[in-house]
Amino acid sequence: MKKREEKAKQLQRRRLRAGRLLLKGVAQAEEARRVGVSRVTVCDWNARLQQEGLDTLRRRPRGRPAGLDAAMRLQLAAILKAGAMAQGYATELWTLARIGGVIERRFGRRYSTSQVWRILSAMEWSCQRPTGRAIERDEAAIRRWKQQRWPTLKKTPAPSAG
Repeated sequence: MKKREEKAKQLQRRRLRAGRLLLKGVAQAEEARRVGVSRVTVCDWNARLQQEGLDTLRRRPRGRPAGLDAAMRLQLAAILKAGAMAQGYATELWTLARIGGVIERRFGRRYSTSQVWRILSAMEWSCQRPTGRAIERDEAAIRRWKQQRWPTLKKTPAPSAG
């Protein structure tokens, strides 16, 4: 995600540089050569520049507007940090379906599990796996079993007749 944002910033800087050159009266063909784009692209930028000004060459958000704004995402993060049990679930395990349910109840927005994943990714949350170890785990008993019982169960190769 960081690389994509950096690339978008570079492209915006290039468009703005080209826009400033156009405003100074540099020929479109020369500008295309300087910034490394086609003459058609420079012609398009020039038309936009003449109609709307330099700000038209700034990066605009693509796609549909986000359903959850920044404040809502902060609230969602706080809810997730409080734990699933605080939201009435039997365990602390967050699933995409559970998070989607929380979003729907809290913010009135319904999302597919794939969109919930995209929202979490945009919030820089990642998939976490439980360690898989029981809280009741008895390390001393496990150590004894490995030292005493395991050697009797373990199959060892028969000594080779050499």
